[in-house]
Amino acid sequence: MSSVLAENLPDATGHFGPFGGRYVPETLMHPLQELEAEYFRAQHDPEFQRELSYYLTEFVGRPSPLYFAERLTKELGGAKIYLKREDLNHTGAHKINNALGQILLAKRMGKTRIIAETGAGQHGVASATVAAMFGMKCVIYMGAVDCQRQELNVYRMKMLGAEVVPVQAGQKTLKEAVNEAMRDWVTNLRNTHYILGTAYGAHPYPVMVRNFQRIIGDEARAQILEKEKRLPDMLIACVGGGSNAIGLFYPFLEDKSVKLVGVEAGGLGIKPEQHAARFQGGSLGVLQGTRSYILQDEFGQIQSTHSVSAGLDYAAVGPEHAWLRDASRAEYTYAIDDQALEAFMKLARLEGIIPALESAHAVAECMVRAPKMSKDALIIVNLSGRGDKDVAQVAAKVKLEMPK
Repeated sequence: MSSVLAENLPDATGHFGPFGGRYVPETLMHPLQELEAEYFRAQHDPEFQRELSYYLTEFVGRPSPLYFAERLTKELGGAKIYLKREDLNHTGAHKINNALGQILLAKRMGKTRIIAETGAGQHGVASATVAAMFGMKCVIYMGAVDCQRQELNVYRMKMLGAEVVPVQAGQKTLKEAVNEAMRDWVTNLRNTHYILGTAYGAHPYPVMVRNFQRIIGDEARAQILEKEKRLPDMLIACVGGGSNAIGLFYPFLEDKSVKLVGVEAGGLGIKPEQHAARFQGGSLGVLQGTRSYILQDEFGQIQSTHSVSAGLDYAAVGPEHAWLRDASRAEYTYAIDDQALEAFMKLARLEGIIPALESAHAVAECMVRAPKMSKDALIIVNLSGRGDKDVAQVAAKVKLEMPK
């Protein structure tokens, strides 16, 4: 892996090789250019970095721990497993890292209104949280199906003062929520900033979100060196749009000894419209501002997707992940719904940690890989979020009795 990959991508036009770019209506070109210019100014502004660091420490609670999962390690009988505990951040997931960075940019640009899309609701909660914190109006777009399966997070967003708009179009999940958020942004450019929640979309969002999330990997790298005096053998993270995974992977890209494994949603199995694993039968296309691997039919129509996890239920993947996969720097696999549910329960029972269903996909892959590795091997699993939001859904599927 050459240093070009890690240091110089995306290029000036927002491309990671053939992926990425800026495929948007003309009306969005200027606000995206404005955002890009402001972001790169902020990157080199010590005052912006000081303010961001202050809130990440004092408000979010960083650094998040790197926790040795002793009982899970013993149960699986192979590699030593560490969990990067993003579930312990304020609001319960990694999403707050990016939301905080973007609201500080919005403030610099004089915006007074925030919009966001959300699937599992964690990004919606993070966006509503930072909007409340800085006194800005906030509107969250969420597919109607996701509103039902993530009801707890809908209440949380409303309690924080956000307006939650259930999207009734199409499949009523994340893709449609993004569409509605983009329509809103086109209409309200003057006063509104769109806090896109993942490493996807038109340039500069993929690079900007990755850089706000790289704190995960920067911390994990320092923590594993302190604890084990060496780098890990493997990193595992779930991949929807891909922000938690790229945040963990990025600081390790040039360490060829570290294997990077992204886990997509296998849903009910790799059959058309039964999964959301874009690297399993997806093809190159453009969706919602960027060029990447997309689940689409032979006519270019976006296929329906399915996952037990709302946050992974999306037809496209971030362009940097597409590049890493085609450059053979990262491997991408999938976990089906039943594997994720099993991992959800196993982590709860063995470690006293209830993971988000998204994160449970990464745990599921760890359960496959760790037993095949030596006892002196090291795995870091990104526990990207906590599972409070998923408890009722999982209980119904695994036939647990819920308290009345």
